[in-house]
Amino acid sequence: MVRTSVAMSTVTGVTTHLTRIRENRPTNGLSKQHCAAVNAVAEMAGSVVEGNVIGSKELTFRPGNKQVYDIQMNIGTAGSVSLVLQAMLLAARNHEKRLNVDISGGTNVMWAPPIDSYQHLLFPLLRKMDIKADVKIVDRGFYPQGGGRVMATLEPIKDIKPLDIETLGELKGIKGVCFSQRLPEWVTKDMMTSCERTLGEEYEVDFDVQMTGGDSRGAGIVLVAEYENGMLGSNALTSRGHTAEKAGEDAANDLLKEMNIGATMDVHTADQVLPYMAMAEGKSGFSVSRISRHLLSQMDTLESFLDVKFGVERKDDKYRFTVTPGEKP
Repeated sequence: MVRTSVAMSTVTGVTTHLTRIRENRPTNGLSKQHCAAVNAVAEMAGSVVEGNVIGSKELTFRPGNKQVYDIQMNIGTAGSVSLVLQAMLLAARNHEKRLNVDISGGTNVMWAPPIDSYQHLLFPLLRKMDIKADVKIVDRGFYPQGGGRVMATLEPIKDIKPLDIETLGELKGIKGVCFSQRLPEWVTKDMMTSCERTLGEEYEVDFDVQMTGGDSRGAGIVLVAEYENGMLGSNALTSRGHTAEKAGEDAANDLLKEMNIGATMDVHTADQVLPYMAMAEGKSGFSVSRISRHLLSQMDTLESFLDVKFGVERKDDKYRFTVTPGEKP
């Protein structure tokens, strides 16, 4: 809600005042990653911010009218690059020239989308909406040291095409990125072997194995099933108590669940695409296997800034969402 609110405030020119931030979370108030996102979005438009400090439960964001096109920032430690980038790209909806972002922090951390899913899942879906974003991983960063770095670009967004995925169509293939940093080669092999065993003989994965050196140590896997009309994704990281074998198995099981239930978008990608659907030039739609808290909070936040109507209908074991811009709920 914090990231989407400051981004939409920039897009619409409407001042936003947030209170009781993360009130029901174990750690209340703004985190370091939230503060970094707010600072980055503020820099993009010369906005004025009050209360943007770690632990703050209240924030006021007064959007400016500048357009800064080159941003360089360091989140520090392993704050999520993906989540900060998510807010920046949305805030650049009205930018008239290409946005260039050089950002350092955590590229693959718990409770945040891996930067790989932006490369292979989110950005390809956005391209179907005439939104052209790209990202290059310069260095990977894992918890707690971080040290990752990415270079991202976003071309000027003009009219946004609606994206209505009724059915996925035929499966074209499954791609996987299996990565490790400062770890033995058997780590990636264990992830791939357990993933392939869990998926079974019916599915074959085209793996891209990436072994790197850097400041931090970690490993993970990202899977993307590409269909005629859309894509589904899953991911997992290794950690203490979560072996490489278990990470591969979990990523495969998560993907299989989405594929078997007939969803047309995985639940994590859905809440990232939703803001662009709300600003599109027509009605969009998709189905998910479950409704996450993030998806609900996205709808509430977007309704505060835009004339948009969201529809939700239970169909069998999934939920069908419709997004109709220009209609108040």
